[in-house]
Amino acid sequence: MLVVRAEQPGDTAAIRAVHELAFPGPAEARLVDALRAAGRLPISLVAEDCGVIVGHIAFSPVALAEAPDGAGLAPVAVVPLSQRRGVGGSLVREGLESCRRAGFGFVVVLGAPEYYSRFGFASASGWGLTDEYGGGPAFQALELRHGAIPFGAGLVRYAPEFALVEGEAPA
Repeated sequence: MLVVRAEQPGDTAAIRAVHELAFPGPAEARLVDALRAAGRLPISLVAEDCGVIVGHIAFSPVALAEAPDGAGLAPVAVVPLSQRRGVGGSLVREGLESCRRAGFGFVVVLGAPEYYSRFGFASASGWGLTDEYGGGPAFQALELRHGAIPFGAGLVRYAPEFALVEGEAPA
């Protein structure tokens, strides 16, 4: 049975292992560790299957002129043996609800539009937003509170720890 819950102090090693298994290199695992160490990981959820952590999702604050209450969804990871079984979707849905409860007004993500649109994300360019990574159509936004994104607010900046991903866009 899949359970999605908030990260707990003893989960750090398992979360690191999930990211190392899900991605070709250690950058995302280092990113999560750096965000946690900097106190910029207000929403960090794990997915457990039969008591084993098989997925993780992180949300960190983003900077946007005139809209201080945004979060960036990145990274999200599911171990290969648990992929395509709804684990990622469960993490995204619960993560967005956690962001809403925490008072975030909007969330941005760099990812596949065909995947994230099922959760309500739409092209961030529709609000006049851009990102630091040249994400184009992959850069998407979702308002958790109507009117939270001021039209034409411009460049969305992720936490400085994202520089650890060595030029790659957040996943």
